[in-house]
Amino acid sequence: MKNFIDLGVSPAIHTILKQIGISTPTPIQEKAIPDILAGRDVIGKAQTGTGKTLAFLLPILEKVDPAASHIQSLIVTPTRELALQITAELKKFANEIEELQVLAVYGGQDVEQQMKKLTRNISVVVATPGRLLDHLRRGTIDLSETRTLVLDEADQMLHIGFLPEVEEIMGQLPEQRQTLLFSATMPEQVHQLAKRYMDKPLTAAVKAEQVTVEQIRQLVIETTDRAKQSSLMNMLKEEQPYLAIIFCRTKRRVSVLNDALKAAGFNSEELHGDLSQAKRERVMKNFRDAKLQYLVATDVAARGLDVEGVTHVFNYDVPEDAESYIHRIGRTGRAGENGLAVTFIATKDLQLLSEVEKGISMKIERRTIEGVKMFQPDEVAHKRKRYEDSAEDGARRPRSGGGRRHRERIDTRGPNRGSHRSVNQADNRELDKEKPRGGRAERGRGPKREDSRVKRPENGSAQKWENPRGGRQAGRGSKGADAQGPSSRRGGSGSSSNRGRNR
Repeated sequence: MKNFIDLGVSPAIHTILKQIGISTPTPIQEKAIPDILAGRDVIGKAQTGTGKTLAFLLPILEKVDPAASHIQSLIVTPTRELALQITAELKKFANEIEELQVLAVYGGQDVEQQMKKLTRNISVVVATPGRLLDHLRRGTIDLSETRTLVLDEADQMLHIGFLPEVEEIMGQLPEQRQTLLFSATMPEQVHQLAKRYMDKPLTAAVKAEQVTVEQIRQLVIETTDRAKQSSLMNMLKEEQPYLAIIFCRTKRRVSVLNDALKAAGFNSEELHGDLSQAKRERVMKNFRDAKLQYLVATDVAARGLDVEGVTHVFNYDVPEDAESYIHRIGRTGRAGENGLAVTFIATKDLQLLSEVEKGISMKIERRTIEGVKMFQPDEVAHKRKRYEDSAEDGARRPRSGGGRRHRERIDTRGPNRGSHRSVNQADNRELDKEKPRGGRAERGRGPKREDSRVKRPENGSAQKWENPRGGRQAGRGSKGADAQGPSSRRGGSGSSSNRGRNR
């Protein structure tokens, strides 16, 4: 097995590594460090927790000149937490290297304070895209002499929409530079970015199986969308984790679940991109100090987090691919400790789960919850077929023309005998024959209402009009009676039966 000296690391840096308890390089470090030290562009494909941070930090430290007045290396990360974590690693070495200064540049901090610090001889800047662009537009950061660019967690950076910002940042750097791209996954966007901005890059990849450590027990809980929340709470009560991270797919689902957990008495907090920097730092500090038991987070917010003592990971939402799954469960079972990763699935998640199991080359143990039944694929297919057959049968069935009142029968009368006519149609035709010819015809609307107008006695006073339909009653004099009678309310004289085709 190689040591750091074999990889090209200087004895001075090797001594610092020993002081902080690191003696043996990881696979990604073995593959990446020699090529980076040789000045080549490198694509590092590795999960968080494989030591990839030191894979690019050690070559940067080897080539840095603390006496230079310009920024020599720029490291861009998608989140503030990751920027702070990388800066903390750098400062372990900066404390031992005279005059070496590093700076984290991210949103949520006072811009004026950052501008003052940038006037010093900063050798390495670790930044998030938004705040870095802010300084570039203000003219408070100069990257014209920067020779090394690192894009860390590039897949997540592009996933949350930072591609335009990353391209603008690259436009501020010299064309003759070394570009290092590290990513847990390599979607098409990352490939295209590497193709446009990297010069014949070499790939240093670590297989995902090396991250799925044996100490992590994996379990799948079959449930339903409606029962998922109660299933999670039951598992939390059953397992009693020391520290646990609960992953959701979106910020909204994180907030909804966290509110439900807190209402049920669980010591939880949320972590996602919409929180203020002060809130995010407070939440992470409480979680690291074990003052907070459950952290409900999105993938992006939790990317790169390395917290000791995480005993459980719960996938409330199934990750979209195997590499994201490996990244999530890698938050537990660290430093040789045991861990449990639980994934909750509903029927709609079966395809995603199948892809995850294929990606990690293993079948995950399943458990069903008593009283909660998840439809199996064959049941879903059967229900779908029944629905489609029913819909097709309904399309073939002839229309009855209006339900019970329009029962069809064959017309045996008149010139159209033999044709299908409804009972109402046939009856209406017979009624038409019976109507008197000439004058105002009576329409077939039932018997004439005898009480449809106000009756006047011989003394001329209006009597109370009894409306059989429960309408307004008139009894305040002859004028009111006329105004409230059916003739004037309907806009004409006489009853409704006098209005018809002879109008």
